Amino acid sequence: MDSVRLRATRLVHHALVVPDAGLGAAARRLTATQAQEFWAGRWALGIRTAGEVTLTDVDDAFARGVLVRSWTQRGTLHIVAAEDLAWILELTRERQQRQAAGVHRAFGIEADDIVRAERAVGAALSGGNRLTRNEAATVMAAAGADVAGSRGGHLISALAVRGGVVFGPVVPRDGALTREQYLVAADDWLPDAAAPAEPWGELFVRYLAGHAPATLDDFRWWAGVPVGIARAAREAAGDRVTALDEGLFLGADAPAGGAPEAVSGVLALPPFDEYYLSYADRSRVCPPEHLATIGPTLNGLVRPVLIAGGEVFGTWRHSTAVGRHHLPPMPDPFAAAVDAASVEAALGRVARFLRV
Repeated sequence: MDSVRLRATRLVHHALVVPDAGLGAAARRLTATQAQEFWAGRWALGIRTAGEVTLTDVDDAFARGVLVRSWTQRGTLHIVAAEDLAWILELTRERQQRQAAGVHRAFGIEADDIVRAERAVGAALSGGNRLTRNEAATVMAAAGADVAGSRGGHLISALAVRGGVVFGPVVPRDGALTREQYLVAADDWLPDAAAPAEPWGELFVRYLAGHAPATLDDFRWWAGVPVGIARAAREAAGDRVTALDEGLFLGADAPAGGAPEAVSGVLALPPFDEYYLSYADRSRVCPPEHLATIGPTLNGLVRPVLIAGGEVFGTWRHSTAVGRHHLPPMPDPFAAAVDAASVEAALGRVARFLRV
């Protein structure tokens, strides 16, 4: 498949051509939306949802329990539909815990520390209570846990991967962008939902639903699993996926009409957006000479990107700091070939989304 058609087909699967009807549908399409930059993960869903969705709308979806945020894979925070979190963590928990073990050793975090923190936070959250990060740190410290530096954050992450807590409703913030969520007890907050009969196969099918065409190596990177598990997931998916050329796969229930020849239009995607990041090979959507600029950089940064016809042609910047969040986003194109009015319109959507 040539790169123009591949990009066009991916744009369709990402709901960047025809947006989904609601935020829950957009979250289910992507399965797990990277969101360590919280505002960025929310815009990633907002741009994939029909209508003039705002940050307030996404925050409301968290308040209603439609969306939650947790460390779902690769030790990274993602937004997921609430009904999907438990079964995804069942697949990724053990590997994430092994990956975190070295960090825990470096900070002197023992298994007993995690259990002690889990008991204290669980008791504080009982009865439907909720805690900010600082409040959770205070609770853990009162139980004898050392929460100095980033230790408190690593303990919260460990509790979330164990499945005890989740980030739910957004903490209100007057006159500025919301940026924090309350910790809530997973048992109280997550809906009862049966796990898929073939969970690894389901994860591969779901990845393709929001990211196809993609290779097994792309899925392996996104899910944070070794190649053997990726192959087993493909086998478990069976005839729910279709093999194309070049090792690419498509979901058997891909959008009707086949692969489009091309898709036009300018979009401003957030940092860490799934369209750019969630593939082992990103050169099909970004000129190779600009990959290092966008990232991931050595410190893990991935810049927000401007795309035209699905290809990256620049980056953009916007401050979310108090007193600056109302300022318009600024483009930084690699070249001046793209119509300036189209770029301004794309960034205008971002500004309207973030407006408090």
